[in-house]
Amino acid sequence: MNARLRLVADRSAATAEHPPAGAEPLHEEPGPGAARCLGLYAKLAAGVTVVTARGEDGPLGMTVSAVTSLSARPPLLLACLRDGSRTLAAVRLRRTFAVHLLREEQQELAGRFASPTTTAAERFAGTETRQVLGVPVLAGALAWSVCLTEDVRRYGDHHLVVGRMAAVHVGAGRPLLWHDRRFGVVTEPVPDAAG
Repeated sequence: MNARLRLVADRSAATAEHPPAGAEPLHEEPGPGAARCLGLYAKLAAGVTVVTARGEDGPLGMTVSAVTSLSARPPLLLACLRDGSRTLAAVRLRRTFAVHLLREEQQELAGRFASPTTTAAERFAGTETRQVLGVPVLAGALAWSVCLTEDVRRYGDHHLVVGRMAAVHVGAGRPLLWHDRRFGVVTEPVPDAAG
């Protein structure tokens, strides 16, 4: 793998180190301290995704960096959603959600869906969406999948959500990446994918 990563300055980097007022602090457990663990987590490079779901009052969504493939047969994705989030509550209630892999030019969208002070309406404002299996799907994502919720389990301050992919779209382009508390992009050409 010869692809190079270019990091992009990000105002929200401080948020990971200094949570917003009112956020529940991490409780210390036996073993390495939370700060050391968060330091290791920051070094994990990941594609930036937005998870959306249908709430009782309209669409909900949040930026998620911990999403991964789980199985091809059956087709399963795994997403880690923050405990107490409205998006997680909607996923549990409606049993469906969408995962969007963002393009390199969608940094502003990622920041909007990650902001703790942005309302659901503000997160979706100006962003074209359509309904797929009753779930809001964001236009322009590099790839997306609508999933049926298979399982939800709490681990620490997050829940693991396993979804069975029911609809998938894959476009061409480069992904937006998250590494070391900053957005980044792949700087070498990425072959177009069809799917």
